[in-house]
Amino acid sequence: MSVEQVVPGLWQAKISFVNAFLLDDGRGDGLTVIDTGIPGSVPTILGAVESIGRKPGDVRRIFVTHCHSDHSGSLAELKRAVDAEAFMHPVDAALVRKGECIRPLHPAPGLFNWFVCKFLVGKAPTAVEPAEIEHDVNDGDTLPGGLRAIHVPGHCAGQIALLWPEHGGVLIAADTAANAFGLALSPLYEDLAEGRCSLAKLAALNFRTAVFGHGKPIPADASDKFAAKWPATS
Repeated sequence: MSVEQVVPGLWQAKISFVNAFLLDDGRGDGLTVIDTGIPGSVPTILGAVESIGRKPGDVRRIFVTHCHSDHSGSLAELKRAVDAEAFMHPVDAALVRKGECIRPLHPAPGLFNWFVCKFLVGKAPTAVEPAEIEHDVNDGDTLPGGLRAIHVPGHCAGQIALLWPEHGGVLIAADTAANAFGLALSPLYEDLAEGRCSLAKLAALNFRTAVFGHGKPIPADASDKFAAKWPATS
């Protein structure tokens, strides 16, 4: 397990090939877990909680950015382990409530993305354990901790990104893009054109730092880097 403090109050926990996040907004109302990893990830998540000096009972809420199994896969198990309610966009919440986790995906341009789609997506789970989602989250909603929800379809129709205004602005970008080998498109999209529109929407915002479902954080000048790749006028 690898846990990295990105900025004060936000930690990135690496779970296999995907990242989850722990947020302490400093308001004294407990921890937020953002995304839950693949099925079976709860011991890793709770280990991350303990590694920052907190207890499982400190987890008060769970934000799930979208339905794919590497983000929602451990939601039901985590809800049993901690006293926390779940938040998702209603489009994807409707799937997770039924134990579904995927709609058709297509590769972004490039050989690597084609490889991911052909050889890895076929092995990905098509179902997760059903979980109750207590709170539907829509575009522009202000969430506990002062985070702003941004609906960013394309990679997944019910995907949300989260903007935290602290520390010059922190964007939790989910799978709108990836930063494994430099800032780039996500390998897979339901609708690539819609995904590019979502990236232009994010590029119009101001944030110093960005973190991703896959890859490394961008610690500084992150919105400038988004704007250089996906101008808001595109």
